[in-house]
This record gives sequence, C-alpha cells and structure tokens, in this order.
Amino acid sequence: MTFDRSTKLFVVLGGFFVCNALIAELLGVKIFALEPTLGIAPLDWQLFGQSGSLNFTAGVLLWPVVFVMTDIINEYFGRRGVRLLSYLTVGLILYAFVFAYLAIQLVPAEWWVGIQSERGVPDMQAAFAVIFGQGMWIIAGSVIAFLIGQLIDVMVFHRIRRATGPRWVWARATGSTLVSQLIDSFVVLYIAFVLGPQRWSLELFLAVGTVNYLYKFVVAVALTPVIYLARALIERYLGAARAETLRARAAGIEN
Repeated sequence: MTFDRSTKLFVVLGGFFVCNALIAELLGVKIFALEPTLGIAPLDWQLFGQSGSLNFTAGVLLWPVVFVMTDIINEYFGRRGVRLLSYLTVGLILYAFVFAYLAIQLVPAEWWVGIQSERGVPDMQAAFAVIFGQGMWIIAGSVIAFLIGQLIDVMVFHRIRRATGPRWVWARATGSTLVSQLIDSFVVLYIAFVLGPQRWSLELFLAVGTVNYLYKFVVAVALTPVIYLARALIERYLGAARAETLRARAAGIEN
C-alpha cells in the first residue's frame, strides 16, 4: 500500500495534534509559577479585586503546538480535517482517563508503595492516584472547552478566509486562535471551578480566566512566524502546485 505526500502530511500533522493534546491533558495536573521559572520577581497582578502571581498548568507548554497544528490542518485540510482530529482527540483523551482510573484501582505491590520514600515520596500509590486521577469536573471542563474551542477556531478561520481570500495568512491563523482561546480559557474554568465543587466566586473566575487568556494571547501572536515557517516547509515538501490544490480544496474551491 502506498500513500501520496498529502496523506502522509495529514497523518504526521494529526499525530502531533493528538499526541500534544493528550500529553497536555496529563501534564495539566502540575501548576507552576512563571516568574520564578523565568527568574524574575512576581508581577502581583490585580484584577477584579483579586491579586496573585502568574501560575499556569504545565499543559501550557504543549497547547501552543496544538494551536499551530490546528491552523496548519485548517489551511490544507479544511473543516473536515480539524473536526475529525478534534473528535478523535476527545475520544482518546477520555479513553486514556478511563484506563488511568482503572490503573489507580489496581492493588499495588507492597514493596512498590514505599520504594521512593528516600526521594520524598512515602506512598507511591497515593502519588500515582493524585497525578493520574484528575477530578471529573476538571476532565469534563478541559474536554468540553477543547472541543468548543476547536469548532469555533474552524468557523472563525474560514470566515476570515472568505473575507480576505488567500491573503493575510496571519489574520486567519492568529485571529481564529485568539477568538477560540478566549472561549476556551473561560469555559474550562467555569465548568471545573465554578460549577464544580470548589465554587469559585465570579471575581476569581474572571481574574484567573483573564490572566490565562492574556498568556495565550501573547503566545498566539509570538507563534505567528511559526505558521509561515511551517507553510514554507509544507510547500517545499508537497510542491507549490499540490499545496495550492490542497489549500483551494480546504477553502471549498475546487480547481
């Protein structure tokens, strides 16, 4: 069985898309402080009567890659390509958490529970359960927000494309990400921490959501040159004619 270059490209892009989204979900349990990580003094933001430092989940290291993959797949494989991978990703994330939950229920070997006690982990079973046993509200919030964000990204991307034509790659790529991540940033927090058992106040919800979105805003703008680099590499791989055919088909215009 042989595959043409466009099929191979979709498989590679889709693999990175799914892999990064899944790993980001698993890493999201860790919260890190940005300022000490960068070696700078805490910024002590003040919003909606709330204050704090810049704390994010470790998943933010990988979500920017998902943003880039979404825009590239949108550019060359259109709505159907992004939707297929988004639904597949949600299914695989849920599949992973089901088996993580089942693994937590397995009775641990007695020798394994304390094997890392000298390294500050007295109970490996408890550590394993905390790391992989994310709360149902957090899982639901992240998965629903991801899916809504992806569907909005597709819609905004193609509306900008219809309005501007093939020009202004930065506008449809970065613009769609900025809109979709605005929704994503607040949906995940609302489901996980307002509707969930922690019952955040409206002020805290707005403050944390705004800080998270501002981070994603800066990253989305900073990654704009990466979109052009990826586009250049893809056109070199596919050839200009084949790349143009894919873009036209993705836009709903058959040559």
